[in-house]
Amino acid sequence: MNRLERLYHIHETLRDARHPVPLRRLVEAMEVTEGAARKDIRYLRDHFRAPIKYDSHLNGYYYDPEADAFELPGLWFTAAELHALLVCQQMLEGLQFDAIEDLMKPLKDRIRELLKAGGQGDVDISTRVKVQPVHYRSVHSATFQVVADALMAGRQLSFEYQARSKAERRMRQVSPQRLLYYRDNWYLLGWCHRADALRLFSLDKIEHPVAQDRQALQRTDEELELDTEGSFGIFLGTARERAHLRFNASAAKWVADERWHPDQHGEWHGEHYHLTVPYANPTELIKEILRHGADVEVLGPLELREAVAERLREAVKRYG
Repeated sequence: MNRLERLYHIHETLRDARHPVPLRRLVEAMEVTEGAARKDIRYLRDHFRAPIKYDSHLNGYYYDPEADAFELPGLWFTAAELHALLVCQQMLEGLQFDAIEDLMKPLKDRIRELLKAGGQGDVDISTRVKVQPVHYRSVHSATFQVVADALMAGRQLSFEYQARSKAERRMRQVSPQRLLYYRDNWYLLGWCHRADALRLFSLDKIEHPVAQDRQALQRTDEELELDTEGSFGIFLGTARERAHLRFNASAAKWVADERWHPDQHGEWHGEHYHLTVPYANPTELIKEILRHGADVEVLGPLELREAVAERLREAVKRYG
C-alpha cells in the first residue's frame, strides 16, 4: 500500500469497528512497521482532523463517538496517478501563467497536500520537468479574472481595446464565447456587437474590462468550431484554400510527425514529405513556412507561393 491507501484503510477500519482496533491488526493488514502505522494515525489526526482516540486498556484506536461524523476527502490516487499530479504541478509552475497565478494557487497547494499525503512530497521534479514558454505576453491577473468571470456567467463584457494593426483605442461591447490559449498566449473569442461578428481579442491588449448585467449572446459550438478550427492558425474564418508544401529530407523527418491542422493531409514522395493544410488568412501560415527557410517549397496555390517568394526576396535585400 502507498500512504494514501494506508490512510484510507485506517479510516475505513476505525469507522466500521464496534470496538477499539489494536495497532497490531492495522500493522498486519497494511504490512508496515508499528512506527509507520503510528505515524499514519498521527497524520490522520493532525492533518485531516480525524477524531481518533486511544484506549490504553485495550491498546486500540477508535473514532470518538461524541465527535461529528468524519469522512476523508473523496479524492484518492494510485502511485502512478500521484506522479502524474507531480508532473502537472511542475507544469503549472513552469508555464508562467501570470494572468491566472492567483487563481491557480489553491489548486497547486491542494496538489502539494495530496502528494505529501502520498509520501511524494520530497520528490524534486523541478529539475526533471521544464516548460519553456516562448514569446508569451503577460496578462494582468485582474483582467483575466474579469474576462473569465463574465465568460462563465454568460454576461456581456465592455473594455477598451487597441489592436496591434491599428493606432486608435476603441471601446468594445462583446459577448464572450471562449478563452483560447494559443502558442503561449491568451485570447478571447467573442461576438463583437459593434462589428456584429466574431472577433478575436488578445488579452494583453484589453484594458479596463467590466462585466455587464446584460446576458451574452451565445453562438453554437458548431459555429465557433467552424470559425476557429476550419483553417490554419489563429485567424478566424472558413478555409478558402489549401496550401501544398514540399519539405526536403532534412525537415521532413520532423514535419511528418507534426500536426499543423486537424484536416491536414501528408504523404511521402521519395525522401520528400508533402503536406497540405487548409487556410483562410495566409499571414500566420506564411510565417510558419518562412520558419523552415530553404527546407520547404510552396507548390500551391500560386498566390501563396508568390507571397512567400516576395518575403524571401525582401529578406535577401536586407542582407544583401
